[in-house]
Amino acid sequence: MPGALQRPAVVSRVSDLIGRTPLLELATTETGSRLLLKLEMYNPTGTAKIRMARAMIDAAESAGELRAGGRIIESTSGNTGLGLSVIAAERGYAFTAVVDHHAAADKLRAMKALGADLVYVVDDGTEELATAAREELAERMADGQDNTVFTEQHNNPANGVGYFPVAHELAEALDGRLDILIGAVGTGGGLCGTGRELAKLITGFTVIGVEPKGSVAFGGPAHDYYQSGTGTPEGAEIGALVDFDLIGEGVKVGDVEAFATCRAVARTGLLIGGSAGGVVHEALRRLPSLPPGTTMVALINDGGEKYMDTVFNDDWMAEHALLSPEAEGEVEERLTKLRGNR
Repeated sequence: MPGALQRPAVVSRVSDLIGRTPLLELATTETGSRLLLKLEMYNPTGTAKIRMARAMIDAAESAGELRAGGRIIESTSGNTGLGLSVIAAERGYAFTAVVDHHAAADKLRAMKALGADLVYVVDDGTEELATAAREELAERMADGQDNTVFTEQHNNPANGVGYFPVAHELAEALDGRLDILIGAVGTGGGLCGTGRELAKLITGFTVIGVEPKGSVAFGGPAHDYYQSGTGTPEGAEIGALVDFDLIGEGVKVGDVEAFATCRAVARTGLLIGGSAGGVVHEALRRLPSLPPGTTMVALINDGGEKYMDTVFNDDWMAEHALLSPEAEGEVEERLTKLRGNR
């Protein structure tokens, strides 16, 4: 395909591989409506968030806040940290990731392998999500330090800017025919950044935001959840990039349903991450009732390879009361029916 979807045959940096991710038609209806997945796991580090990691570092450099030999600090559940680790390594910066044990272990190990320093805010063995504590510590660590920047992904405008290319990739690949954009809402950068830019290219589409049950961006009640890298837990501020005027509808999907969807989708040959499972669950639920010929695009922020110890581990799932063969069966049945129309 021409334009933005082309990649040079040979690149000189890992970050040159960011973007131009594929679209996969997962399901269709008898009336010609279809669900397309924007597979962001085909970015380096297997996640969409390397897009915004690069944009935040670009912005810090342009503002003179980050110079040669500087340090980047960020509070992260893993995927943003992976992206920052790559860009920091390429440009010669040190990177400190402030983390908790709620993050997938493979993400933590990968950040360390890429040269990041990991600072934990909770003790080993504690799986609770500690977003507010992480952000407070990251801010303190950067405060007053020369040539050190806390990228602060939840409130950094460059986060949303990093996803503008996604909008151009979608508009070009679909020749402007897109009716629904659905995605997870964490910092708000991915869904809202894409949606804002897409509104300049396509008119008349709807944005649907998905967060875990227990997250508070779309209201309470608040409680713990295991979908990592998404949502707004109790005690954390809703990200400044969450644009409620842009989001036409906000919905919640529980961990059981999200993870059951991941496991059912895996049996079609595709591994997706936990929050992506929530997005696909909601998209599949809506697809049969959409007007004929509707094109719905789901943003799939990362792949399932990082979740072998959790979502795809029967023992872990059972231990956390998340294993539901019935829920998996329901998703499989829906998928089988919808994929039969392709």
